[in-house]
Amino acid sequence: MDGVTSITHLPDDCLSFIFNCLDCMSDRESFGLTCRCWLNIQNLNRRSLQFPCSFSIIGPSLLSQSCIDINSFHLHRILTRFQRLEYLSLSGCIELPDSGLTYLKNYGSRLKTLCLDCCFGITDYGLSLVGNGCPSLTVISLYRCNITDAGLEALANTCWSLRHVNLAYCPLISDSGLRALSQGCCQLGAIKISNCRAVSGVGLRGCSSTLVYVDAESCNLEPEGIMAIVSGGGLKFLNIAGLSWLNFRDGLAEIGNGFAARLKILNLRMCRTISDASIVAIAKGCPQLQEWNLALCHEVRFSGWASVGLNCHNLKKLHVNRCRNLCDQGLQALRDGCKRLSVLYMNRNCRISDTAVELFKLYRGNVEIKVEEVMSIGPDWDSLEYDE
Repeated sequence: MDGVTSITHLPDDCLSFIFNCLDCMSDRESFGLTCRCWLNIQNLNRRSLQFPCSFSIIGPSLLSQSCIDINSFHLHRILTRFQRLEYLSLSGCIELPDSGLTYLKNYGSRLKTLCLDCCFGITDYGLSLVGNGCPSLTVISLYRCNITDAGLEALANTCWSLRHVNLAYCPLISDSGLRALSQGCCQLGAIKISNCRAVSGVGLRGCSSTLVYVDAESCNLEPEGIMAIVSGGGLKFLNIAGLSWLNFRDGLAEIGNGFAARLKILNLRMCRTISDASIVAIAKGCPQLQEWNLALCHEVRFSGWASVGLNCHNLKKLHVNRCRNLCDQGLQALRDGCKRLSVLYMNRNCRISDTAVELFKLYRGNVEIKVEEVMSIGPDWDSLEYDE
């Protein structure tokens, strides 16, 4: 019958609007089964893609993983089909070579997040392909990748909008690569460099005030590096757990020199040689601290604990597990101060009497004492707050 119009005659923009209004996941998944045209609409409206890959650490350098084998051909087919992806995770695709990323030049212009965790076949050349093909990239994760400073420089020269960078367990990264990122990416907000043994921290000297999150656990940081990390003045989360300075006690006092006044979460777990002088400086210089992990900080003594109680008015969570020099007087100082404290992680200590613990509970009944240690890992990257 002439003049009859059906839904199949609707233009693509109308069909896209209908597709995006579907709330039921099964409806969205079956949308493309109607016809080839509707399948194309479904493909073009897909914004994220993650493969069913899983891997877990079973040793210092070994991974237990199960994943589908994604090669260059597969990735080309995928990017051709889903041309408007904003999030792509290839994590666990351990055989993917640099050549597979060539296709990002044609299909990566909309990508904002790219995860390449444990992609052992990706090198500096692959990172240069990412930089050339993904100018809108804001988040990249390169956990355990074999990339070097040269790759980071190539990335920093093209992806100026990068905000979150994960370089944890990248053994070939040094301060040179960090310097390229901090100078080339003026909006850099979060960086993970944990277990990057060649990093001292000085590469972040002069970083932007947008840098609010630094995870540098088990790095070989130096006093100069600590000063460089906080130099931007915007830091809110800092994890430098596991520092092993045998002949250095007071270098962490730099955190309290005024540049880290916005710091809210500080993880100093296993900083065994940190002195009271550093604790006093941090307690006075970081008034906004809300969570402080001092577990296994054996050299903190009464003057340190007294300063925490006297100056940390916003502290809500405090970790003091296995601190050998926390005694009754130190616990009393925490009890009498830290008025906003809600959780105290503390195991039984031979220097703390049962009477001191019971008095703490009596006077501070609003504070929950937990024996088990919960590691402070900080907020999710997506929930980080930035000052406009």
